[in-house]
Amino acid sequence: MWSITEVRPGIRVGFTDTTAGNLAFHVSDDPALVAGRRAAVDARVGSPGVALAYMSQVHGAHVAMVSGGERGAAAPTADAMVLEPDGQACGLAVMVADCVPVVLIGEKPGGAPLLAVAHAGRPGVEAGVIDAVVARLRASGASSVEAWLGPSVCGACYEVPEGMRAQVSLHVPEAFATTSWGTPALDLPAAVLAQLNANGVRAHASGICTLEDPRYYSHRRSQRDGEPEGRFIGFVAATPR
Repeated sequence: MWSITEVRPGIRVGFTDTTAGNLAFHVSDDPALVAGRRAAVDARVGSPGVALAYMSQVHGAHVAMVSGGERGAAAPTADAMVLEPDGQACGLAVMVADCVPVVLIGEKPGGAPLLAVAHAGRPGVEAGVIDAVVARLRASGASSVEAWLGPSVCGACYEVPEGMRAQVSLHVPEAFATTSWGTPALDLPAAVLAQLNANGVRAHASGICTLEDPRYYSHRRSQRDGEPEGRFIGFVAATPR
């Protein structure tokens, strides 16, 4: 069963797995079942009233500002979100199935929190989504930022064409990798960690590969093995104390 960690008083970070079910509407699934699963996740994340905000993710670097008081608002088209808790139960979610889910907490002088999530797939890493979300946190007043990376495909498994490896590695050298069977690859977790480090962010890696670990949805494994598509989430939520 997936776990939740209280990383600050009243602030919880976590990553679901397949036991929570598919949480995406854009894969082949019953929308009513997806909505029910999302509600079940909300209920487990924190106090009554928590409603995680989701994005319409497009593999870019746009950062959306989200209000904690919004309920039922349309999902912004973005690959990162920042939220300043307003005293209500609130939270953010990022959906993945091989890309790197990144959850961030910024702290203003005096300790007031800022919450953020980012969807760091190969295009987003190359486009600078990590730089963009950290910059937005800093612009919103964060004097320090901490990040957690969830499960994602690892550098030993993420095979790509040689040209793609060369192109991404020009932007982020740490992305350069080779699969366990000797072909060109990208190490997205290493790239994200390098980008966070360059921005002065203390980060925690999961060390879990979604392609290798059946507890998590993997787009590549579903294509290889014919498994149903699904998405799990990384999330951060704040509940009134």
